[in-house]
Amino acid sequence: MNSHFLTASALSAALVFAGAASAQAPSRDPATVKAGTYKVEPYHTQVTFTLSHFGLSEFSGFFSGASGALKLDPANPAADQLDVTIPVDSVLTTVPKLTGELKGAKWFDAAKYPTAEFKSTKITLAGTASALISGTLTLHGVTKPITLKAHLVGAGINPIDKAYTVGFAASGTIKRSQFGVSAYVPYIGDDVHLTIAGAFELQQ
Repeated sequence: MNSHFLTASALSAALVFAGAASAQAPSRDPATVKAGTYKVEPYHTQVTFTLSHFGLSEFSGFFSGASGALKLDPANPAADQLDVTIPVDSVLTTVPKLTGELKGAKWFDAAKYPTAEFKSTKITLAGTASALISGTLTLHGVTKPITLKAHLVGAGINPIDKAYTVGFAASGTIKRSQFGVSAYVPYIGDDVHLTIAGAFELQQ
């Protein structure tokens, strides 16, 4: 490989990371977050799901490729709105065979139900940087109310793409059988714990 190319690539990477290091640290104060309409930043947004495997271990998988919008006003959180859609076919585990099975008819049936969607109905503050997000989850053709516990991770300028970004972490639990995904219950857990990393870029 051309040594000049390697040198140029290394220099470019060094400049990018040097710029990132010198950027202002993200704020964790909700009062400083900019109001506006945000879109999901899909590359750093993911849903982790964890459930019991025969009561012997906890097993996890992921969904990615989210899209959607967040209307955010720190001064009036009651008016905030969140709508996120995730392609079910994005499901991923560390076992390729299992990943394929989860996409099939016995589990998520991604061909028939290609997306999962969460829409907020009410957002209630629960501390200075935390909130309870009530809404509906549509999964496997079934819509049920769920509540997520969320907190602000940070807000500020992404030093790589220069977009103003706000990030949240959220968690909640659903019973998969209530959504028609009941294969091997109760041997493989019915309670599914969700851990969500959400990144949103300001649009206006």
